[in-house]
Amino acid sequence: MSFPRDAEGVASRSDGSHERSPDDACPRKYPLELRERAVRMYRTAEPKPVIRRMAEELGVHHEALRGWIRQAEADAGEPLTALGGACGR
Repeated sequence: MSFPRDAEGVASRSDGSHERSPDDACPRKYPLELRERAVRMYRTAEPKPVIRRMAEELGVHHEALRGWIRQAEADAGEPLTALGGACGR
């Protein structure tokens, strides 16, 4: 079923609720290139840098950087030990 859309692409239903189309995804706050570079910098650094300090130097939120690193570890099938995962506590 299709609902009429306003100028912003939001569909209005007869009950007053709204629905967004898949094309309305929010843009990423940080470019993919920055994310990839930050993860690469962290993974190749010895000793491992402090996440907060590295994030500050890159101009990103420390939790964003931590999440990118954790996701890269998960994608590579590595245990989540470097950032305080269950095995690293």
